[in-house]
Amino acid sequence: MILVFGIIFIPKIVNRIQQKDWVSASRLSVRETDNPKMAYINLNGEDKKVPDFILTNQDNLPISNEDFAGKVHVIEFFFTSCPTICPRMNVNMKKLEKAFGNREDFGIASITIDPETDTPTQLKTYAESYEVFSPNWHFLTGDQDYIYDLANRGFNIFAGINPEVAGGFEHQGYFALVDKQGFIRSRTDAVGNPIVYYLGIDEEDAKQQGTEMLLEDIPKLLEDE
Repeated sequence: MILVFGIIFIPKIVNRIQQKDWVSASRLSVRETDNPKMAYINLNGEDKKVPDFILTNQDNLPISNEDFAGKVHVIEFFFTSCPTICPRMNVNMKKLEKAFGNREDFGIASITIDPETDTPTQLKTYAESYEVFSPNWHFLTGDQDYIYDLANRGFNIFAGINPEVAGGFEHQGYFALVDKQGFIRSRTDAVGNPIVYYLGIDEEDAKQQGTEMLLEDIPKLLEDE
């Protein structure tokens, strides 16, 4: 059953978001799987995969999407000097690392949207401040235009420069869940619509937080071969 839905990549976020060139809603749908609460995101008749990328991690090593092949992984866009949602996102990401970080088939990609500041050295310091222990949690940096294209067009997760907001950058606080084959996966809501991405910050009025959903959904994908 194909469920067509409107663009939901820009719901509740803390910062003011300026709408950019988003994917047309008429081309997006969800393909159900044997598990009714997990789905593939279908774009123009094809299941959406993580776009190819290559960036540099906190150890100054090149990391690409191929390094996550065979791993269930979670992807976020953030920056180390973020004074608003990023600390809350990474406190929640630490919950995922605590639960699954000892597994070889689980990983995390935290991609900075402020690569001028967030050098590998800065990312290393940041990772140490969160006591990151998983060798598969990569804090990634690279060319700014390349990263913004990856966020805005590759994932449809907004990231942009805005000197008028705290920190100078604005972005959405989403976590993307990716299966072992590189497909973006999502649970569906009570009426069968996909959530697409999981909110990385907690909401006071939410019946279930995005991180709580991920703690339930990641094991479902880890069981898949």
